[in-house]
Amino acid sequence: MSHSTAPPSAAAFSQRVRTSARQLAELGEDAISGLIDLTSLRLVRFATTLTRNQHDAEDAVQATLVKIAAQPGRLHQCTDPWAYLLRMVRNESLMILRRRPRWNLIGDLCDLLTRCRVDELEREESYRAIWKALRTLPTEQSEVVVLKIWEEMTFAGIAGVLEISPSTAASRYRYAIAKLNGQLREQIAPSSSEDLQHHV
Repeated sequence: MSHSTAPPSAAAFSQRVRTSARQLAELGEDAISGLIDLTSLRLVRFATTLTRNQHDAEDAVQATLVKIAAQPGRLHQCTDPWAYLLRMVRNESLMILRRRPRWNLIGDLCDLLTRCRVDELEREESYRAIWKALRTLPTEQSEVVVLKIWEEMTFAGIAGVLEISPSTAASRYRYAIAKLNGQLREQIAPSSSEDLQHHV
């Protein structure tokens, strides 16, 4: 099976963010478009696990990038620019949640699928089933799953973004995966449960 369309590894992506942060520091606000192109879809995907709403997630990402553009050297000074961006987006998402009426908290995490081109989804129905199951988890668990599986972060890295201990991150992840697999086995064909395991 060809891996030519596979996304960059977590380490490679973090390095690309670091390079973009350096360019932003050197060239100023004019270089923000490169950072936006590189990170915006992934940041929106993460923010949606918190806001449960694509538009609010986009607002959180936009607010973050506006702050970065206003201080072009800010990101370059960080030890881990990608983790710092994720923390900023998480904080912006939480602020949006605090301002939002309770009745508006219901959203559709299937919006996250917009990051994938259709021709990259070998089993689209399985992915949709996974996201449907993911939305049933508490936010504190779903955000760990997204960071672990799709961002390929270590539990130490996740702990840094979410400001929890690595053991807590690992515990939330294991509990979430157990619940997701249980739901997928009950609700859909076994192949979808296997798909989730392949991402672990």
